[in-house]
Amino acid sequence: MDDFPPYPSGLILAGRRVVVAGGGHVAQRRVPALLAVGAVVTVVSPVVTPAIEGLVGAGEVTWHERGFEATDLDGAWYVIAATDDRAANELVSQAAEERRIFCVRADDATRATAWTPAVGREAGVTVAVLGNREPRRSAAVRDEILEGLREGTIVARHQRDRSAGVVLVGGGPGHPDLMTVAGRKALMEADVVVADRLAPRELLSELPADVELIDVAKLPRGRSALQEEINRVIVERALAGKRVVRFKGGDNFVFGRGYEEVLACREAGVPVTVIPGLSSPIAVPGIAGIPVTHRGIAHEFTVISGHLPPGHPESQVVWDAVARLNGTVVLMMAVQNAPAIAEALVAGGRAASTPVGVVCDGTMPGERTVLATLGTLAHELEAQAVKAPAIIVVGEVVAVAHPEAFGGRAAGEARTGVPRP
Repeated sequence: MDDFPPYPSGLILAGRRVVVAGGGHVAQRRVPALLAVGAVVTVVSPVVTPAIEGLVGAGEVTWHERGFEATDLDGAWYVIAATDDRAANELVSQAAEERRIFCVRADDATRATAWTPAVGREAGVTVAVLGNREPRRSAAVRDEILEGLREGTIVARHQRDRSAGVVLVGGGPGHPDLMTVAGRKALMEADVVVADRLAPRELLSELPADVELIDVAKLPRGRSALQEEINRVIVERALAGKRVVRFKGGDNFVFGRGYEEVLACREAGVPVTVIPGLSSPIAVPGIAGIPVTHRGIAHEFTVISGHLPPGHPESQVVWDAVARLNGTVVLMMAVQNAPAIAEALVAGGRAASTPVGVVCDGTMPGERTVLATLGTLAHELEAQAVKAPAIIVVGEVVAVAHPEAFGGRAAGEARTGVPRP
């Protein structure tokens, strides 16, 4: 039998009974996949993992709390022998053979009548790979194929989604590896890409040559594309029958004006969808090793745009109220106004000794973290020549991440240095 390869076939198991003998970790991996294709799953085992027990409690799986009996296969279409006992698995496969039911053996594929492939699904395509009883190789090949499908590099361009409309794609904090799979796929399907300066720039080189690239960078205190012009461009191209990707850094709806673009598309009757990105005020500190929350230290975090200084007539931030918060304050677009913000926080009651971490060029090759306190922030920004983009984190979590810079304070200590209960 070993001289012949397996015959691949897609089983339609929806509404059909499948028996899994064994309730351990192998069964735990197999059962969800069976449920996903609509199989009616029965698990036969004296004990099961907590995850399987949860499926039983939810009514998704039937559990016979005992050892396997041959009659368990009556009415079954497929069976998996997944116990940790070779003799028990042999009994399962013999019973299946007598009933002409295909049986997978978790312990010995050579004794099975079916093999479980490495399976994945993307864009309406099911990928199943059998690597001659080499599961790691099968999984690796499957993953390569799925990645190509997700990023749009395998399917021929004429087969991609070419429907007209706008897709708002959040590119994450900057490094291309931190962009979502859905976002990369949308880029590969675009006819037009309208890109910000902070969107992951390396990905633009991967665009097909016939994709129109429109630069709408907004430079701090410099050249800047008007939002109204960006709205006009994405709507105009979509109405011309193009598939437009509006590509920006971070997340579309966190100080990204993404919803203004949604409204512009809706008013023009243009279909619009959103693919969120990793939000920089959380992701950038995280990459730099600064948690925005920590047990016993910060029960909340507040994200604030610092593009306007305290006291500005158009500012909507109540800085006195922010100063009275005990948790973490994360400032975006605040490099220029950070000294004035630090003064306002201290004036409002926040201690001048409050730790501050400034993460510059987060996730990018030039990333660095400048440490200060509210009292020394203005000096450190100038001394370290800090320029945008940077995320500024204010709060005790900075001391948790860098105790050596703040008197050796350890996680779990309060501002006074007294350990919290």
